[in-house]
Amino acid sequence: MVCLSFWDIGVGLCGDSGNHDCRVRVHSMGSDVQSVGFLDTLKMERVRTILTHTYPYPHEHSRHAVIAVVVGCLFFISSDNINTLIEKLDNNIKWWSMYACLLGFFYFFSSPFIGKTIKPSYSNFSRYILWILVAAVYHLPSFQSMGVDMRMNLSLGFNVFVTSVLFLLFFHIIFIGLWYIGLVSRVAGRRPAILTILQNCAVLSVACCVFYSHCGNRAILRDRQLVRRNSWFNFWKKDERNTWLSKFLRMNELKDQVCSSWFAPVGSASDYPLLSKWVIYGELACNGACAGSSDEISPLYSLWATFIGLYIANYVVERSTGWALTHPLSVEERQKSKKKQMKPDFLDMVPWYSGTSADLFKTVFDLLVSVTVFVGRFDMRMMQAAMDKVHDGAKQKDLLFDNFAERDDLWFDFMADTGDGGNSSYSVARLLAQPSININRDDSMLKLPRGDLLLIGGDLAYPNPSSFTYERRLFCPFEYALQPPPWSKQEHIAVDKPELPRGVSELKKYDGPQCFVIPGNHDWFDGLNTFMRYICHKNWLGGWFMPQKKSYFALQLPKRWWVFGFDLALHGDIDVYQFKFFTELIKNKVRNGDSVIIMTHEPNWLLDWYWNDVSGKNVAHLICDYLKGRCKLRVAGDLHHYMRHSFIKTDGPVPVQHLIVNGCGGAFLHPTHTFSNFKKFCGVSYETKAAYPSFEDSSRIALGNILKFRKKNWQFDFIGGIIYFILVFSMFPQCKLGHILREDSFSGHVGSFFQTVWNAFMYMLARSYVSLAGALLLLIVAVTFVPSKVSRKKRLMIGVLHVSAHLAAALILMLLLELGVEMCIQHKLLGTSGYHTLYQWYRSVESEHFPDPTGLRARIEQWTFGLYPACIKYFMSAFDVPEVMAVTRNNICKTGMESLSRAGGVIYYASVFLYFWVFSTPVVSLVFGSYLYICINWLHIHFDEAFSSLRIANYKSFTRFHINSDGDLEVYTLAVDKVPKKWKLDPEWDREPKQPEQMSHLRKFPSKWSASAGQQDPLNTVKIVDQFVIRQTDKADVGASDASVILL
Repeated sequence: MVCLSFWDIGVGLCGDSGNHDCRVRVHSMGSDVQSVGFLDTLKMERVRTILTHTYPYPHEHSRHAVIAVVVGCLFFISSDNINTLIEKLDNNIKWWSMYACLLGFFYFFSSPFIGKTIKPSYSNFSRYILWILVAAVYHLPSFQSMGVDMRMNLSLGFNVFVTSVLFLLFFHIIFIGLWYIGLVSRVAGRRPAILTILQNCAVLSVACCVFYSHCGNRAILRDRQLVRRNSWFNFWKKDERNTWLSKFLRMNELKDQVCSSWFAPVGSASDYPLLSKWVIYGELACNGACAGSSDEISPLYSLWATFIGLYIANYVVERSTGWALTHPLSVEERQKSKKKQMKPDFLDMVPWYSGTSADLFKTVFDLLVSVTVFVGRFDMRMMQAAMDKVHDGAKQKDLLFDNFAERDDLWFDFMADTGDGGNSSYSVARLLAQPSININRDDSMLKLPRGDLLLIGGDLAYPNPSSFTYERRLFCPFEYALQPPPWSKQEHIAVDKPELPRGVSELKKYDGPQCFVIPGNHDWFDGLNTFMRYICHKNWLGGWFMPQKKSYFALQLPKRWWVFGFDLALHGDIDVYQFKFFTELIKNKVRNGDSVIIMTHEPNWLLDWYWNDVSGKNVAHLICDYLKGRCKLRVAGDLHHYMRHSFIKTDGPVPVQHLIVNGCGGAFLHPTHTFSNFKKFCGVSYETKAAYPSFEDSSRIALGNILKFRKKNWQFDFIGGIIYFILVFSMFPQCKLGHILREDSFSGHVGSFFQTVWNAFMYMLARSYVSLAGALLLLIVAVTFVPSKVSRKKRLMIGVLHVSAHLAAALILMLLLELGVEMCIQHKLLGTSGYHTLYQWYRSVESEHFPDPTGLRARIEQWTFGLYPACIKYFMSAFDVPEVMAVTRNNICKTGMESLSRAGGVIYYASVFLYFWVFSTPVVSLVFGSYLYICINWLHIHFDEAFSSLRIANYKSFTRFHINSDGDLEVYTLAVDKVPKKWKLDPEWDREPKQPEQMSHLRKFPSKWSASAGQQDPLNTVKIVDQFVIRQTDKADVGASDASVILL
């Protein structure tokens, strides 16, 4: 065989890897994988396991072979010096222009998948991209002028791949049979992964193609004696032709040395009589005429057999003895390696523009059902009120909590809109869980203790409420940040809340953090069912105790402060039962000098101003006519940014002094600059005191819609590509394009091109019913998509301009594709041979380059009942898609569409769609992203659509409050600009001793994960973006500090 070092390649071709992993799973004597053969009765158990190693094995994979193949490719490609390469290049500019367009479109199409192809959701796209790119490139001429015959490589690669797959499948069947009867170790019972076999065969095919392209399949030259040198390093001696540098520039000579020495043929088939009928022979090359045929074994066949042998050897040794062909790690080293590799399994940000997400379709369905069926007919809040009437004496206890009222001071936190991306939600939860947060302020250190109370302002999980989203997007990050007590069980249902922790007799004596939650609009999409199950009937959100029983509540805090938590449902207002409860509470409990904080999900002061609407009339009535100036602060979420508006002093009454929006708990970012002109609420003037991110940063971030829309929303391709194809569907093919190519000047080409685009548009209006219907439907959707705050005339104008941009882009792309096909047809590169051109070409050259005097191929065809050549034939036909498109196009242009059968029409339009979809998807995303950017920055509309597309996990914050001993409310808003994407096991958490019954809030380091890069950890990057004080009395409020950060 070829002289390749067995141990250099090692386990390059592995027997099995599961999830791309060649680690051997070592089974003990009590393994659950048992041998079931008859030799069990012969007590062969000791024989089977005596050589099984007790150490775990490191990760291995076919990457060794991949690396070897890549290095070989780079070596052979660089073997031609730069001068030779330049001489081979084609000087025809139009072909290089076509290459630039083709590769450019494919690059932009594949850009979202670069670096992410290991994910199953992306891997199918990477194969699809490679398939149609190679199918297009191999028909173009310039690769052949560079000395690379794509047809030969493709056809040879398919032959090697199919042969390898069949051979290895046969081997695995035999090996599993030996395991079944007990002739090999029980370790062999783990079946191989099919994907591993296919991947190893693909790597082997690439290696053989690279070898053939640069070394050929030639046998030893006759009439020439083989000159053997004492040492390969003689090549580098100075008395040879020139210096080291010149030798480096003549890499082709080194390549010849490698081909003739390292990969030389192993000899004649007559030297191996048993192989004479089972080998492929080398191509005969000699000086002058050659008589007879070559009997030398093909070097290409030798290379293939060597790799196959390595695969089989590794697999047999690994499965029969438990030994992998690599150095094992000790148990201690393995445990350290495991800890380094540990990382949380966080979910990514919700892809709101996904055309394939079942969650989003379910969200739309739930929303339609909730709005059309339940709103105004059934309300969970009515059910809660009805249950209170059954137990009327428990009503106040269920809704009013006064366990904090007797404290001297209190720290508590507010956050909202969590449960989107795991990284962002955990970053906020990690900060909330810390015993204290230290902030450097000039020359001093500000210490902010953890809140004894956590208030969450709704929207707990996106995109819809379900067991999966609540558990993975809400509970998982919070449990990592602050673990629930050891006795807590996930499946436990709390039927008589509050179920106090062990050793606690009453709620006011519990010293751990507590949590109260109101639902948001996303929590109402299923009629509040999931919220009730996971919030009102569970005891713990991570390490935060949840005593609440209903979806709304009232909290009596120290120093005559109150918190009212309202449930606005999907109405944007409280119902009559809530109104009755809170008005009675105000009359009976809230005194004249008290201060109230009202917590709602929606900031109706901003949304009403933006939509020019009036909502929350019951809430406004409660504040203005019952609280009468005692509402010092309103806090809300829903908008995923931070903004604070404070009243401008006047002589009139002020219903609410301060308005805070902080929805930065984990969801995608919302803009602030679209709300910069808000001034009045309830007849009182307000001024913007703080905004995070700033108005300038918010406007700059919106630019990402042009540059990043497709990278963030690659699933949008499914919709966008299909829409563009429908718009131009009936305009394929364009048969009369010769006039564009015949123009003499560049301006003539351009003018003729756009004239043809205009003619195609007029054709669509006059005769193309399918495309016209698609355009009209798209126009209706585009006009409806424009927010209702815009007048009808402007909505129609914006919709028409939007659709016109998409239609113009689709027509231009259609014409570019047709021009490319027309150019290839005119130069006889396409449309000349018909179907199966690659297979027919390979059969014509196969006997010349790969002699088979013994009839091995005929025997294989006979033994497989024709399956082997049929597989190769139809595999190769996949790369004839451009040829099929061109041949069918010629037939249509000659005889008309009527002559085409239904099957032929389906095949033609399918082949066109494969390429048009790739070309159109980057453009449709660019046009739509540009539309969103113009709308958000110029027209100040689409604030939700334009920023949900960016899926920004950064700019997260929460607000920490402190009721001090004087009764004043100190307000600190803490923020993190950049959220870490990579986490590791926190070494401090891992080292800290853990008592069996210890509550997690008593630990110094309560959070399990810290950022992989320490300088990016939220504990090191947190900062104060707003700080002010609300006085208990009517004294002037202390304004915000740190003007460089928060003032606008």
